[in-house]
Amino acid sequence: MGRIRMKTKLGVAVVAGALAASPALAATDLFQTLPTDARDLNAMRWDKRPVLLFAPSQDHPDYARQMEMLRAAEAALAERDIVVLSDLDDRTPSPLRQGFQPGGFKLVLVGKDGGVKLEQDAVLAPEELFAVIDRMPMRRNEMRD
Repeated sequence: MGRIRMKTKLGVAVVAGALAASPALAATDLFQTLPTDARDLNAMRWDKRPVLLFAPSQDHPDYARQMEMLRAAEAALAERDIVVLSDLDDRTPSPLRQGFQPGGFKLVLVGKDGGVKLEQDAVLAPEELFAVIDRMPMRRNEMRD
């Protein structure tokens, strides 16, 4: 099974700080390609929860399986303000890819505050992703409202 790494407050600040605004990331489509020049996710801060998917190509088996699972859970993704950003070009590494150094397949959940909440190098069931998000204080407030 894949390794799950959750960031602490201190770690979040360091990674979020390492991630310059890209207008291409302001779009609201649920599934998008991460622009190769994207240096951070500031355009989505406080509005979306980006899930970054890194893979060497769209044919990578883990990427294909993860996308299939996420597409099947589209309504739940939308309910949680999730946008899925794919980076499938390891030959021209984007600044974000360089920062996360995926090596192969990697899933990264970024919170609305811009902090990295979870990194995993294996496919993650949508229910597990939603459980992580649903424990977040901001999400609890959203569910109350």
